[in-house]
Amino acid sequence: MLIDHDRHLDAYLDQDAAQRIGGLWELAASSPHALVHLPLRGNPAPSRDLPAAGTRRLDLVLLHHSLQFAPSRWKEVRGRLGPGRPGAVTLPGAGRSDGAVVDPEARHYRENRDLFHQHLHAETLFMTGSAKVFGVTARHFFDVARNGPGYVPVHPSYPYFCTELHSNDGVLGDAREIHIEYCDQWDS
Repeated sequence: MLIDHDRHLDAYLDQDAAQRIGGLWELAASSPHALVHLPLRGNPAPSRDLPAAGTRRLDLVLLHHSLQFAPSRWKEVRGRLGPGRPGAVTLPGAGRSDGAVVDPEARHYRENRDLFHQHLHAETLFMTGSAKVFGVTARHFFDVARNGPGYVPVHPSYPYFCTELHSNDGVLGDAREIHIEYCDQWDS
């Protein structure tokens, strides 16, 4: 589930979803001609209390900046999408960070493309960036998938395992922070 809180975004994921989204994040890194759509709005909510005022659920689209896709066209494109068909891809080094880092000083250069940019249109968050920035940040999702299930049962007084794409990480251009939290209990 992806929630828009105006100032930041919250992603609530179980182990399977975190692993899958990490893989799709890597797909966005390795396939610059792909537009990756994750229809998240219809999913169940976490069974904990979430702030309702000023929030809305979002779908997510991951795409490489070179596609130059106009989010204003999304409603038309989404309307033409069918149910899709299952497919499989093999990603080199899936689930592992390649160790590359984004140069924090480079974010000040006008031509820098190693930053995420976000656009919101038709209840969908568009995360646009370079292969490098998608590859470097996929680790956040794999971290939640790997560590969340073991952390929550051991820490009953604070059962929240999380990570985030933070403004100090040097990966967010005109993008809001994304708080990524492991959640193992969902409303039906």
